Amino acid sequence: MSSLAPAVVLSLVSAVAYAAGAIMQEHVAASTSARPYAPLHHAAWWVAVALNSLGAVLHVMALAYGPLSLVQPLGALTIVFALPMAALFVRRRAGAAAWRGAIMATAGLAGLLALTGEADTHSLDGGQRAVLAGVTFGSVALIFLAAQTVHRPILRSVGLAAAAGVAFGIASVFTKTVAVDWAWSAPLTQWPSLLAISVLAIGGLLLSQASYRGAGLAAPLATVTVVNPVVAAAVGITMFGETFRYGVPGTVFALGFGVVAAGGLIMLTTERLKAARAEACAPAEASPPPAQQPARRSETRMLHADAQVLPSDRDATRPEVGEGVDVGAVPRPCTHLEMEMRP
Repeated sequence: MSSLAPAVVLSLVSAVAYAAGAIMQEHVAASTSARPYAPLHHAAWWVAVALNSLGAVLHVMALAYGPLSLVQPLGALTIVFALPMAALFVRRRAGAAAWRGAIMATAGLAGLLALTGEADTHSLDGGQRAVLAGVTFGSVALIFLAAQTVHRPILRSVGLAAAAGVAFGIASVFTKTVAVDWAWSAPLTQWPSLLAISVLAIGGLLLSQASYRGAGLAAPLATVTVVNPVVAAAVGITMFGETFRYGVPGTVFALGFGVVAAGGLIMLTTERLKAARAEACAPAEASPPPAQQPARRSETRMLHADAQVLPSDRDATRPEVGEGVDVGAVPRPCTHLEMEMRP
């Protein structure tokens, strides 16, 4: 039996574990905003850590059988599995566009699988590992600092998810080198690579947890699942000498299948973002608690006393000046009124 078969099976099970962990992480991020990186007091976060650890162990085992250019793209199935799992466990139904995206991603990954050649034993020497580690840590730090300067939550989350994807991808590269060079007679010779793997894996976990804050599940998860295999597969092809079947034509077709898979992931992301925007624009059906109703009536009376209350959103297309209150339309996905208090 080809060594690719166990690599594929282990990668699929690993993707399921990662998908479950991502759903748990997003749930924790939505309910725990005070600690975006490591909500240690939240039991569900430890469940997510256990699921991600299981996925990582299976991923390491897959790398022992298959090349980076195969194992890493199969990891992108995480978001495909997360789609029905989220609908089942958190009642988040997927639309037709999301399912089309899932089919596209699956077809692209199947094409990559068909064109992937057998794994050869390649590794990196000490100097190459040092350079790769330095470039990786610098890149992750730069992306993290850039994300901190962004004020829009969705863009900041995508930046943090990109940093997590780079960390996870290069951690897989170091894992591949350790798997190739491991010798039970001298295990301590691999301690620099093991240290790099630990730092990158923990850093990626913390960054991915923070990326779910204020952005939901789809956009951060899609970013991680795209950046991770792209970075690792690029290193596998350029530094490990891994190739696709049929030479140059096979490589061209593989790139085409990669574009199809990326298009499916983008379709998944945009569908979830549109769904989240629609949910945010939907009017609340539940009435406020009785304890809050008197305060809202008093607040309404104060607005009537100090400003002209407009009867419809149509009249709010132009700013009107009341007694110290400017009322105007705000250009956002939903119709809002912006009030500026002036002395």
